[in-house]
Amino acid sequence: MSSIIGWDIGGVNIKAARLMEGGGVRVALEPFELQRAPERLAPTLAAVAAGLGCSGAERHAVTMTAELSQFFRTKREGVNFVLSALATVFPADRLRVFGTDGRFHTVDDARRQPLCAAAANWMATASVVVQTAPTCLLVDVGSTTTDVIPLVDGAVAASGRTDPERLATGELIYTGALRTPTEAVARQVPFRGAAAGVSAEGFAIMGDVYVWLGTLAAEDYIVPAPDGRPASRTFAGERLARVVCADREMLADADVDAIAGALAEAQAAAVAEAIRRVVARHPGITTAVVTGLGDFIAASAASQAGLAVTRLAERLGDAAARTAPAVAVALLLAQTP
Repeated sequence: MSSIIGWDIGGVNIKAARLMEGGGVRVALEPFELQRAPERLAPTLAAVAAGLGCSGAERHAVTMTAELSQFFRTKREGVNFVLSALATVFPADRLRVFGTDGRFHTVDDARRQPLCAAAANWMATASVVVQTAPTCLLVDVGSTTTDVIPLVDGAVAASGRTDPERLATGELIYTGALRTPTEAVARQVPFRGAAAGVSAEGFAIMGDVYVWLGTLAAEDYIVPAPDGRPASRTFAGERLARVVCADREMLADADVDAIAGALAEAQAAAVAEAIRRVVARHPGITTAVVTGLGDFIAASAASQAGLAVTRLAERLGDAAARTAPAVAVALLLAQTP
């Protein structure tokens, strides 16, 4: 049997996972802002595949979230654009598109049902996790968003399917470990014994918080910084100082520590609130399986909500868990005749 490539094609990152014929997984994560260079999508897909050692005989399992990019006027347009790019690089008969219905579809079927193909990556991860954890809460915190998916008695029990439905049910939270602006997390932060309002100028993102705190390494900061400067702790501190319209000549390390700590706590609290909301509909859930770049946020939030915590990385490894939807969709295709 030929090897399988799993794809999770987002608007700012392309994640891929190659299941090797003899066992094992190779993963790749390529920062790519589709809105900035849409004509580069197909060449970038080809380069990622080549980097994984693809021979051309592989089967491809696809999920995507890139259709939400502002480059597209509708999700239908976005799904078709991504599928066209894939079909430019790989034979269409070797492509299978995973849907929010938990099934694989041909490219033509996916074009006819774009809302089924759009943003189905959470379903792929859930469909793999449920095989070994039949009743649990899957909490996947990525660079941009958080999925909170209930799994009950061996089935994915999510109430929503589309992004708007999932936002309405609390199963999708638009907060992540990197790209979320700090002003989207808290309106106030501590400042020398008082509460200071947060500037709404896009001065800092949550990636700055976690690099400053040491929870993420500078290499994990794979998005452009708001000021265009490096992703080092030094510059992260400068960006965080501007959250209260200050600079590092005005603030000591302790001041920045307080700002960063409050933002991290606020983000975990928001995820914990969503977890409680989802678990209230499924009171039999007592365990959370956490994954993604921000699995530490998920673990903190799940603990606050009273759940026991298991890391998906313990099963897949850290690199694979950070690209969980790509790995999951490849594993699911391998199980499909």
